[in-house]
Amino acid sequence: MSLQTESQSQEPLDLIRFQLDETVLVKLRGAREMKGKLQGYDSHCNMVISEAEEYIYEVNGNSEPVVKKTEMVFVRGDSVILISPIN
Repeated sequence: MSLQTESQSQEPLDLIRFQLDETVLVKLRGAREMKGKLQGYDSHCNMVISEAEEYIYEVNGNSEPVVKKTEMVFVRGDSVILISPIN
């Protein structure tokens, strides 16, 4: 399904394209989140994120998340739940 705006076709993944080189929050399966600059993506939502910070939460949620910082990371698309821009 596509949206028509000013005779220009837009697909859902086009919204991700506008976030290239911008900071995004990616929620992942397994109570994890990734925050960093989106460098690239494909149609399967596989992503390359630079200056990445991964937040790993405990299932019971009683403690602070473990934070891992990485210069560059590949995120496999089948683990992605949500992608959101960060202002």
